[in-house]
Amino acid sequence: MIANYHTHTPLCNHAEGAEREYVEKAIEGGMKILGFSDHTPNPYPMGFAHHDRMSLEEMDVYVKTVLDLRDEYKDEIEIHLGLEVEYYADHFEKLLEFTKNYPVEYFLLAQHSLEDRPGDLNKEQLKDPYYLDRYCDIVIEAMHTGRFTYVAHPDVFKFLGDPALYDAPNRRLCRCAKELGIPLEINFNGLRKNSYYPREQFWRIAGEEGCTAIFGSDAHRPDLVCQPETEKHGREMADRCGLRLIDTAELKDPFLRGRTA
Repeated sequence: MIANYHTHTPLCNHAEGAEREYVEKAIEGGMKILGFSDHTPNPYPMGFAHHDRMSLEEMDVYVKTVLDLRDEYKDEIEIHLGLEVEYYADHFEKLLEFTKNYPVEYFLLAQHSLEDRPGDLNKEQLKDPYYLDRYCDIVIEAMHTGRFTYVAHPDVFKFLGDPALYDAPNRRLCRCAKELGIPLEINFNGLRKNSYYPREQFWRIAGEEGCTAIFGSDAHRPDLVCQPETEKHGREMADRCGLRLIDTAELKDPFLRGRTA
């Protein structure tokens, strides 16, 4: 890997290590590009809160830290400022209003929840194809906004139902990504842990649909920015699934500045 756009910081409350350590590990591992994309704070109504996200007040700290590091290490590595974003249609404009005040260069779409409050589905709901359809609908709607550079862990929905029902909604998602030219991320956090994702069934569909894939470290510790062994397994899976891998992503301005209709 020469680039990683999926990097966290301690501000999200579930990562560790100083931001500087992530940069130095990237340089040590031979990376040319490092993008910080910590979880966006949520400027939503009704007291929406999430203990695994930075607060609105911490956004200034996050931005300053990344920009200072970008300047300090400019001769050694290219650093970018991004955010990992959940898409909730009813509140997305408010999120854009808040984040546009900062020099954010890109959004990663990383949908974890279906509604505007975080919460896990129960086992029976995870067997119900309705919720898988809903998840794919949200991701597709988000991709159509044109504001996301790529989709992080697009296979993170833990569907426990009939595998035969997994194909159709995810094929819709993959066809949309292909049509819009949006890469899909093979997530090293799940791959390293041998978790339920990356789900090879998903990536076989993505390969059949001609999707582009990119690796994302999803690093929550500095030593996980570069993961050679995990990368090896990721490349093997990509080969099995017939995926076209890219090393770097074209950053899409999440605020559509400079675009014409």
